[in-house]
Amino acid sequence: MKHSVTLLACPLLLMVFSVNAQTKKDSIEIKQVALDYIESQHNVQPKQFERAAHPRMVKRTFWTDKNTQKEYLRETFTDAMILLAETYNKGGDKFPQNPKKEVVILDVYDKSASVKLIADEWIDYMHIIKLNGKWQIVNVLWQFNDSSNQ
Repeated sequence: MKHSVTLLACPLLLMVFSVNAQTKKDSIEIKQVALDYIESQHNVQPKQFERAAHPRMVKRTFWTDKNTQKEYLRETFTDAMILLAETYNKGGDKFPQNPKKEVVILDVYDKSASVKLIADEWIDYMHIIKLNGKWQIVNVLWQFNDSSNQ
């Protein structure tokens, strides 16, 4: 009897785990969202950023007030990031010829993903969610590789 209960429980557990498992399609889409985020700045493509970010996305970092030397939390929102993608690299001089853009998917569970983007000068940690069948960034926490630049 004990063995038959165990045999019945195993397939049920496998079904539970497979429902929340990451698919290859999800991995590709999540990675593309992270690439759209950074490449929109490289290529001056605000529409590419809009595709990647949820309209209510918040991007945060710590910053240092130059006068007081106190650190504080600095926030940026989707609309400002779209403007940044539109203007920041217009001269083509803000990034190296072949910019670094390594995407590491840290975790995926159902409709939530945590991603690390390693760029030339900074690291971005992202929370990406799937709403209405589309993966989009909702949170970004970033810092320069050398935090004294902040």
